[in-house]
Order: sequence, then structure tokens, then C-alpha cells
Amino acid sequence: MLGIIGAMDEEVAKVKEQMQDVTVVKKASMDFYKGMLNGQPVVVVRSGIGKVNAAVCTQILVDDYQVDKVINTGIAGSLNADIDIGDIVLSTDTLEHDMDATNFGYPLGQIPRMDTLSFEADSDLRMLAKKVCRQVNPDIEVFEGRVVSGDQFISDPVKKQWLVDNFAGYCTEMEGASIAHTAYLNKIPFLIIRAISDKADDSASMDYPAFEAKAIEHSVKLILALCEQL
Repeated sequence: MLGIIGAMDEEVAKVKEQMQDVTVVKKASMDFYKGMLNGQPVVVVRSGIGKVNAAVCTQILVDDYQVDKVINTGIAGSLNADIDIGDIVLSTDTLEHDMDATNFGYPLGQIPRMDTLSFEADSDLRMLAKKVCRQVNPDIEVFEGRVVSGDQFISDPVKKQWLVDNFAGYCTEMEGASIAHTAYLNKIPFLIIRAISDKADDSASMDYPAFEAKAIEHSVKLILALCEQL
């Protein structure tokens, strides 16, 4: 069983439309859509925005639906000049950029008393997603790199540069690392898929409404095609 999480309704609505044999269960104020998607048994859910919502959602997928892999689809701000609006980033790993326990000797971003700085995505899922993305989204580029997450919408160029300097992130958003963190604790493979909706700078507010729909279109195409091949 594959769990598919999007933070916002817009990120999963078109995926839900393609499902068959759907049953819906509400838990923790989230609607879990269980059914078939292009031949793949799935549970699709809108988690809500932010790290706590995303972590709660992921744990419910593990406990109640026994998912054996999780894909998080959504949009993000680019942290790399080569990555344009509309392009796709596939996570190599993720970390929480707003975690700071440096006073206790931990590297910036590492959660105290955990044995890893970042959470490594499943390489098989990533390789398959990369191949599929090139097939269904030939008009855009697909990148593999670190996704950094925090409970902040990044629109300050200074903060954007700080994220680049400290974490070498490819994109920034608000949920991926907590989904990865939960998957890591439960020992299940995951992949964070991010379509770029803005440049994570002072143009973000202006760009966001115009490019959000296009970015989501690319990620939905990828999710639908990926389910056919899993």
C-alpha cells in the first residue's frame, strides 16, 4: 500500500479524481481516501500545512493503513539558480532547517539524540520517479537534491542565502522533512517530490499565485505515471 500525502487540497485534488473504489475515513481532521490509482492500492490524504500536521498524517498512514512506502507531493521554493519555476526536485535527503541545538554540540539542523543529520530518501523510488518524470514532463527539468523544511514561508533573500550556505538545499518547504522523519522512525521508504512554484525570495508573493497551478500539474502527472510503474 502506497501513502500519498499533499499538504494542500490543490496538491491532491486531481489525484483523488483519478482513483477508483474509494472509501473515505476521517481521522485527526484529515480525510483519508483509500482506493486504487492506476492499478496501485493507495491512500491519498491532505495533511494540512506544517511539520506537525504532516508528521501526524504520516503516522496514521503507518498505523491505520500499514503503508509500506510514502510519497509526499507538493510545491516548494527553489534554492538553486539552475532550478526554475515549474521544474521538479526529487529528494536525496531532507532535514529540518529550523532545528537548532548547536549549543549542545549538534550540527545545525540535527535533532538531538538522533543518529542522523538528515533523512535519506529511497534511491529506488527516486530513480523510478526521475525516469517517469522525464517521460511525462518533457518540457521541464528534474533535479535530485536536498529538501529543507521548516515552519516558515521563505521570502527573504537573506534567509534564502542562509539556507543555501548552511544546508546546500535545492528547495525549501514546510512538510517534507517531518514526513521523512516519521518514515525513518517507522523504517519505511519515502520520497519527497517538489514542483517549484517560486524562487523563495522577495518575488515569492508575486510569483506564487501565477505559477502554483502549473507546478501542481507537473507533480500530478508524475504521481499518476509513477503509480502505473510501482
